Amino acid sequence: MKAATMAYLVSYVATGVVFLALDGLWLSRMAGALYRPKLGPLLAETVNLPPAVLFYALYIAGVVVFAVQPALASGRWTTALALGALFGLVAYGTYDLTNHATLRDWPVIVTVADMAWGTALTAIAATAGMLVAQRAVGWLNG
Repeated sequence: MKAATMAYLVSYVATGVVFLALDGLWLSRMAGALYRPKLGPLLAETVNLPPAVLFYALYIAGVVVFAVQPALASGRWTTALALGALFGLVAYGTYDLTNHATLRDWPVIVTVADMAWGTALTAIAATAGMLVAQRAVGWLNG
């Protein structure tokens, strides 16, 4: 397998593991503290798994393409951190600001908290994915 393909696969898995673990922790803590009290009847009783899986698969691919791969090319973890933060802000901002603009009674606190979380989460996951992939490729290349 080519080093570039290996770097992409390793970075995708590493980024995904970190992203899913942290987002799972966030959602388990914040569902009852923020989302359910503020969004109440808008929330489903259970998660609809197919769109959730599709979201995570697509989002992680976006993080890898737009943040992790440029960071691997530059060799700087700070690139992953900065581009991951920007990607998270844009993606979560698109969701939250659209909801805020179009849905009746969408709470400002949800917009602010969700955008801050998406920015931080994506920056952390991209950085972790980059660092793991960098080490794996270095190890494979001897």
